[in-house]
Parts: sequence; C-alpha cells; structure tokens
Amino acid sequence: MSKHSIVTGYRLAFAALGLAAMITQLVKVWDLPDNPGNFFSFFTIESNLLAAAVLLYGVVRPGIVGRSHTLDLVRGAAVLYMAVTGLVYGVLLSGYQEELQTTIPWVDTALHRVLPFVMVLDWIIDPPDNRLTWREALPRWIVYPAAYLVYSLIRGPIVDWYPYPFMDPDQAGGWAALAAYSVGITVVVVLGTWLVVWVGHRLRLAIAPDPVLA
Repeated sequence: MSKHSIVTGYRLAFAALGLAAMITQLVKVWDLPDNPGNFFSFFTIESNLLAAAVLLYGVVRPGIVGRSHTLDLVRGAAVLYMAVTGLVYGVLLSGYQEELQTTIPWVDTALHRVLPFVMVLDWIIDPPDNRLTWREALPRWIVYPAAYLVYSLIRGPIVDWYPYPFMDPDQAGGWAALAAYSVGITVVVVLGTWLVVWVGHRLRLAIAPDPVLA
C-alpha cells in the first residue's frame, strides 16, 4: 500500500470520527439551555470542525503538488489549534466533562485526545510544501484565539455561561486569575506557532533538500 493511500485513508477515517463525535454530542445536549449556541462556543468544537475540514480537503484533493501558501497556513493553524486544545485539556480541563458537554467517553477521547494527536501526526507525515515563517504565521494564527477570548468574555455575562472554568471570573478566582490564564495560554499559542512552523520547515527540507526552497 502506498503512502498516498495510507494518508488518504486515515484522513477520511479520522475526519469521520471527529464529525461523528461532534454530531453525537450535539444530539445529546441539544435540549440543554442556550444550545446549540453554547455547544458551538467551545474552542474544542470549533477547532475540531476546522480539523475535520482540513482532513477532508486532503482527501478530496490528495497529493497536491505545489500546494498554495494559503492552504499550508490554514493547515498549520488547524494543527496549532488542535495541539492547544489537547494541551489545555490535559493540563486544565481533565475531569470537567460535564462542563465541557463531552460526557460520552468516546466522544471526549476523540475530540480532546485522538484528533489533536492525529493533526500533529499529519503535519509530520505530510509537511507543508511552502516555507512558513513565524513572523507571518503568528499574526494570522493568533487572531482566532484572541477573537475567541473576546467573544467568550462578552457572551458569558449575557447568557450567564462560560465555555471553560478558567474563563469564568468567578470560577477562575477573579479577573486577575483569568488574566493570568489568558497570558499563559497566549504564551502557549506563541510558542506553539514557532514549533509548528519550525517542524514543518525542517521536515519539508528533509523531504526535498533543495537550496532554492530553503
């Protein structure tokens, strides 16, 4: 079996897994207050939707030679957001399945553990075709997390609900603690951006060590 077939196969399988997990959980929580608005206000759900879209695009347009710079930036963003999802879940949110609306064990595992790992692995197996730089990636990739934080803090008091305990001033321990969490996650995003770009660049050169591409 060729690498092309393996990559296409796992992308389709894990995109289907992610979509099935999200649909299953959405059906389960549909009747809860403020749903589906709350459901789609989770960073986990939004990043998993992006990840599924990226994986499916890789199935529909497999083996693209000379992928566009924009596509590689979108792929890199999906890798970063999913990596942040898995890391933040492991450090801050493990055990909060009820609050995260992922009370079905396999759904929780798929969205918070399996798909983040798959997206990182996909970046390693099929690195970007174009050279990405930290300076160009950071201002683009940080926009969504920043906008998400602003959206959550504005919507939270309106509906009396926050997607994560550390985003709720009362649960986090006050606004100072919330700010500390936000700064910490921002540092993770900045460092994660550098790591995703660096890994992609090194692996791209390893596959096609052309001085012109460097």
